[in-house]
Amino acid sequence: MTGDWKQATQLVHAGARRSQYGEMSEAIFLTQGFAYESAEAAEARFVGAGPDEFIYARYGNPTVRMFEDRIAAVEGTQDAFATASGMAAVSGALMALVKAGDHVVAARALFGSCLYVLENVLARFGVEITLVDGTDILAWQSAIRPDTRLVFFETISNPTLEVIDIAAVCQVAHAVGALVLVDNVFSTPTFSRAVALGADVVIYSSTKHIDGQGRALGGVICGTRDLVRGPIETYMKHTGGAMSPFTAWVMLNGLVTLDLRCRAMAATAGKIADALAGDARLSRVIYPHLANHPQHALALQQMESGGTLVSFDIAAGKAAAFRFMNALQIIKISNNLGDARSIATHPATTTHQRLPDDQKQLLGITPGLIRLSVGLEDAGDLIADIGQALDMI
Repeated sequence: MTGDWKQATQLVHAGARRSQYGEMSEAIFLTQGFAYESAEAAEARFVGAGPDEFIYARYGNPTVRMFEDRIAAVEGTQDAFATASGMAAVSGALMALVKAGDHVVAARALFGSCLYVLENVLARFGVEITLVDGTDILAWQSAIRPDTRLVFFETISNPTLEVIDIAAVCQVAHAVGALVLVDNVFSTPTFSRAVALGADVVIYSSTKHIDGQGRALGGVICGTRDLVRGPIETYMKHTGGAMSPFTAWVMLNGLVTLDLRCRAMAATAGKIADALAGDARLSRVIYPHLANHPQHALALQQMESGGTLVSFDIAAGKAAAFRFMNALQIIKISNNLGDARSIATHPATTTHQRLPDDQKQLLGITPGLIRLSVGLEDAGDLIADIGQALDMI
């Protein structure tokens, strides 16, 4: 009856497998291989392994399978494949689902490594790539063709927090038979409605909110069983991008508190955005649930929360942005996000540093832009820390 459980219950119990010992915490099966009762049993398993039959850790593992089942239940998909990192999930899904001669349409506002996979890897192997303004449905309609195989976008873009109309893009893509693949990290599994709105494949870097404490790299590809156990699993098991059992155990324990953490972090992010709105030292404050956000109405429709990240632009530019970051006392400088600890990032010189200046300008990644990933600290303490750091610029 797990399908009847609410998300908070799924996060704690879905996919659990107990050994004969009845352990409460999920077991870590730190094994790369599995023994068979007979040569005939080995042959049969290689012909067709069942859901609780395993061959090799690169193909699957009991602890990893628990994580896959749990995140699939939470996301509302039939299946999932866990990967070694978020980028292993992105590159693996893209490589598994397209071939030379295919056409892919993607939003221009993507993480730098995603752009690299599209423009440098897939294009090198004969896949045609078209980049569009993801917030412009007319741009999607113009770019998607009868031979388009796949469309790809971040449901909320990194780092300028653009919100893509998932249902509208899915409608255009599905009209020509294209698959819709979304990177859903900024929406988080807690606030996601990507599958309900039409997405075929949902990707997470579980390094972010799912772990949520900066401990382990991981990723996951969620989708239909035919896609996940067909081309995606086939590609991943042969190329070696599988998640380790220990990482899966870390992620399982992260899922238990995911809902509580994301809701608390998002509530604080909203308070910070409200506190910063109108500050003369900032040329803009970006948060999807602020009334002045360009996709405010869509954000309210697609997500019950504005999310856990706030971006803001220090009007005086890079030097002032660096003075601000160096003056922070609670908030740490790093390039991760979705952590229990609040993190400030300067995208132009770190996560998006390799983008040409004209692309940065086009995407709104200015020298003064700060991406703030809000953690679990007291909201008042964070607002005070930001205020005193702004005083230093």
